[in-house]
Amino acid sequence: MTTAPSTPKNSAPPRSIGKDFVAGFLVFLIALPLCLGIAMASGFPPVAGVLTAIVGGVVVNFLGSAQLTIKGPAAGLIVIAIGAVTELGQGDMAAGYRYALAVGVVAAIIQIIFALVRAATAGGAMPTSVVHGMLAAIGVIIISKQAHTSLGVAPAAKGPLPLLAEIPHSVVHANPEIAAIGLLSLIILFGWGPLKKKLTMLAKIPPQIVVLVVAVILGFAFDLEHEHYYRMFDGEFKIGPDYLVHLPGSLLDAIAFPDFSQITSATSIKYIVMFALVGSIESVLSTIAVDTLDPAKRASDLNRDLLVVGVGNLIAACIGGLPMISEIVRSKANIDAGATSRFANFFHGLLLLAFVALLPMVLQHVPLAALAAMLVYTGTMLASPKEFKHMGELGKDQLLLFLVTLFMTLATDLLVGVATGFALKVVMHLV
Repeated sequence: MTTAPSTPKNSAPPRSIGKDFVAGFLVFLIALPLCLGIAMASGFPPVAGVLTAIVGGVVVNFLGSAQLTIKGPAAGLIVIAIGAVTELGQGDMAAGYRYALAVGVVAAIIQIIFALVRAATAGGAMPTSVVHGMLAAIGVIIISKQAHTSLGVAPAAKGPLPLLAEIPHSVVHANPEIAAIGLLSLIILFGWGPLKKKLTMLAKIPPQIVVLVVAVILGFAFDLEHEHYYRMFDGEFKIGPDYLVHLPGSLLDAIAFPDFSQITSATSIKYIVMFALVGSIESVLSTIAVDTLDPAKRASDLNRDLLVVGVGNLIAACIGGLPMISEIVRSKANIDAGATSRFANFFHGLLLLAFVALLPMVLQHVPLAALAAMLVYTGTMLASPKEFKHMGELGKDQLLLFLVTLFMTLATDLLVGVATGFALKVVMHLV
């Protein structure tokens, strides 16, 4: 894979604070529900994702060289985060969350070391097919978990393959009102692209914010604030506040501190390695991709940008936030919205801070099924049939690497899957 040069060019276009504010506002609308959903799926408190985006946009934003990247929590790290919380907590999710924060602190320090020894430019050397296989596996895992939440069902299975097999059972036993919120959210997300081609006035409206508004309205209509039972389809179903986002009373109450008592355990070390490696690779590749989309063709200093991600992760983990990367989807939305500089990321973070600090009660009316539907949509994009087709077009060898990484990740875990794919690439190169 071709890597971007590590020395930035000096061909910056004129900065426009007005354009950056508009872009930051649009990215804020996209980021708000995604931050909540990614945190929820990661086993972290929902507000933890927003904390991370605030750190990435407001605190460390101006330390880096990348002009148009949006830094925040990413779907690509959900699998690692929920694995760390679950395995370290051993049934106690609150304890697992604090242990995972400690893992995040150490992983962030390793990322900083990677940047200081200028290892970021090697991130582009990871075989494309292995990276895409890893992301496709993450997409499948996200779908396998969140499909049940969007239907209002708690699955019995644990692993991704059993969870996938259990989806038909959850469809049959779905909670109708919760499933209606999840299904309508998916219809909006998948139908928005074709719809905005016909109605150009919708082009600037993110579908995620439409989902949020519709879901909140349905939540009020179904009276999710109050626990009660209702009858439908010859069955009785329970709904209530458990199906809504839970947030602390204030932003200060959301701050949590890491617990280092398990940091030397084999499980902690495994997740430190995964967070440091996968987070660094994803961030570097995203920065390279964003540089190619930059209308001014500015090239970021990859090592400096990774340093910023590491510092941001260190701060976020110390106050209860998720790990961050330079996130490609929100960064592309930032570019499409006309951003010209890092101020767009700053405004996006500032708006998130203002919203959570001043209007937290609004977020407490968001149904979890809507956030789960957004993640199912994200997972579908990561594991899209187009990915399989694209890998096939690159050749049988690339398709094999892609499929081996994908299936080994699903059958074992992310670290084994990526290691197997990379080892196969080495063997193929030697043979």
